[in-house]
Amino acid sequence: MIYAYIRVSSDKQTVENQRYEIDRYCKSHAIVIDKWIEETISGNKEVEERKLGKLLKKLKKEDVLICSELSRLGRNLLMIMSILNYCMQNNIQVWTIKDNYQLGNDIHSKVLAFAFGLSAEIERKLISQRTKDALARKKAEGVVLGRPKGKKSSKKKLTGREAEIKLLVDGNTSYSAMARILHVSRITITSFVKGNKWRI
Repeated sequence: MIYAYIRVSSDKQTVENQRYEIDRYCKSHAIVIDKWIEETISGNKEVEERKLGKLLKKLKKEDVLICSELSRLGRNLLMIMSILNYCMQNNIQVWTIKDNYQLGNDIHSKVLAFAFGLSAEIERKLISQRTKDALARKKAEGVVLGRPKGKKSSKKKLTGREAEIKLLVDGNTSYSAMARILHVSRITITSFVKGNKWRI
C-alpha cells in the first residue's frame, strides 16, 4: 500500500501545494496513491494525538509513506528520528518529494535521515536564537517592535512583524526557513517580502 501524508498548521494553500507536489511526482513515476491522509495540526503535537499516529499503526511491511518533506512528520529532530526509526524497524519506506529521499531499513538511509534531521534542527535553532538575540538588542536600544497598541490589524498576516522579518532577510535566511519560524506558508512570506508596500 502507498499512503500520502499531508500536514499543515492552518494555511489551506499549503495543503494544496503539498498535494500538487506529491500528485505530480506520482504521475511522473507511474505511482498510484492508495490513500491520502490530511490533517491540520501543529507538528509539535505528539504523534499519538495526530492522524499520523493512527496511520503508523496501520502501516505494514513494505508499505510506502510519501510526504512533501521530512519536516511534515514533525517539528523537531527527536520526533522525526523516532518516526523514521519506527518505519525502518518495520520495513516501511518513507519517501519525500522535496528532499528526494527514499528511506528504508539500510544503513545508507539511516545515515541520510539522521544527517538531514540534525542539520534541519540545528538550522532552525540557530536562526531562532539569532532572531531572539537581535530583537532583544533592538528592544534594549528603545526600538518599538510589533504593531502599535490599538492599531487595527490589516489583512496582511505578517503586518507588524516587519522588524523581525528584516532581521531574517538581512541574515540571508531562506524563505522556507522564514516560513517555519513565522508559522506561515512559504508563499505568504515570499509575497510579503517582495511586496511593493512592505517598508522597514
